[in-house]
Amino acid sequence: MSETLHIIGGGMAGSEAAWQAANMGVKVVIHEMRPKIETFAHRTGHLAEMVCSNSFRSDDDEQNAVGLLHWEMRAANGLIMAMADKHRLPAGGALAVDRDPFAESVTAALTDHTNISVDYDEITELPSDGHWIIATGPLTSSALGAAIQKETGADALAFFDAIAPIIYAESINMDVAWLQSRYDKGDTEEERKAYLNCPMTEAQYEAFIDALLAADKTEFHDGETAGYFDGCLPIEVMAERGRETLRFGPMKPVGLTNAHKPDDKPYAVVQLRRDNALGTLYNIVGFQTKMKYGAQTDVLRMIPGLEDASFARLGGIHRNTFINSPTLLDNQMRLKSKPHIRFAGQITGVEGYVESAAMGLLAGRLAAAEILGQDMDTAPQNSAMGALVHHITGGAEAKTFQPMNVNFGLFHPVEGLKGGRRGRKDRYKAYTDRAKQDWQGWLAAQS
Repeated sequence: MSETLHIIGGGMAGSEAAWQAANMGVKVVIHEMRPKIETFAHRTGHLAEMVCSNSFRSDDDEQNAVGLLHWEMRAANGLIMAMADKHRLPAGGALAVDRDPFAESVTAALTDHTNISVDYDEITELPSDGHWIIATGPLTSSALGAAIQKETGADALAFFDAIAPIIYAESINMDVAWLQSRYDKGDTEEERKAYLNCPMTEAQYEAFIDALLAADKTEFHDGETAGYFDGCLPIEVMAERGRETLRFGPMKPVGLTNAHKPDDKPYAVVQLRRDNALGTLYNIVGFQTKMKYGAQTDVLRMIPGLEDASFARLGGIHRNTFINSPTLLDNQMRLKSKPHIRFAGQITGVEGYVESAAMGLLAGRLAAAEILGQDMDTAPQNSAMGALVHHITGGAEAKTFQPMNVNFGLFHPVEGLKGGRRGRKDRYKAYTDRAKQDWQGWLAAQS
């Protein structure tokens, strides 16, 4: 076997695709333009660098579709999940990681693999032959983006992604803030105290909203008409939708008791999650923002406990481009007009680290099977991975296609189970049991 799989992009999807294909015996070249060509959001040249949050979200594989996707990726010997587990941080029921050691470990695993090499170069045109996966993520270079647009003949689809700020722990006032996970969730004391909480009175909340609405924000260039992905809205956009929106969103006060004043019920609470293993950095949960830097520091220091906050990184916003996958891709994730090219990751219209890595896992296995002359069906539709890939390659309405997180709404109903909130626990367990069985069957068929 002499054919090589080329992967453009070394993010979550590209890294996982390379790992899966290489472990099937295929030679892989990862083409990554960083650090030679930098982006707004990246800080290093590491593969699988975490740009926005450091969280892979819920790790509950019985009651949550994201947690189920974690389970499926672990069952498939996924690199991203293995390194996330290795560098896990306390985060209640979520899977959060120490972002720099995580990316360093992924990079080391890939560069040490005998079947993988990395070329630090920019690909600016669609390749005319060979076996390729485009996994360039939200920050596809303008040259390659133009080449993709020219080939697909479609207007570029895009939305804006925002990044949350990161604060030095030593600058947080612990006479005001306290450690507690919402509803004391977690199996260990460390998990039950995985978040820092900053309480607000009603007057403090109202003043914060006023300042947030009045703050200087980043303005977009002429012609930029993209909207926001609802799962990653800037806090000022949420505030513009209603003064109470944040208090019922990332600033909800439920499930928390002020350790300093147990009898005082906060009107709102800002949570911070540990961002590294040393506990020296914390990111503000759900506080993606497009405020300008000067305004950002002034407004965020209005949060009780953060009056003297020192910022390791301020928030920001960037454009995220994706293709109309239901129109352009077949169920093997191949570009219909050029079937030697597959797409994977956020550029296909999935949203989130986990979903991106999952689509890389699937694309890597499908591409490797094709190179090896093997027949491989796409992921079973009743699995989390199958539900997601089915959605982006045909299940979604092409005219209104927007980025999607994995969720149980993408799954076929299980007959005989109650609908509505009361039946949700049994229904979700039935989804995950069925998915695990089908996923294990799909993996077994390849061995």
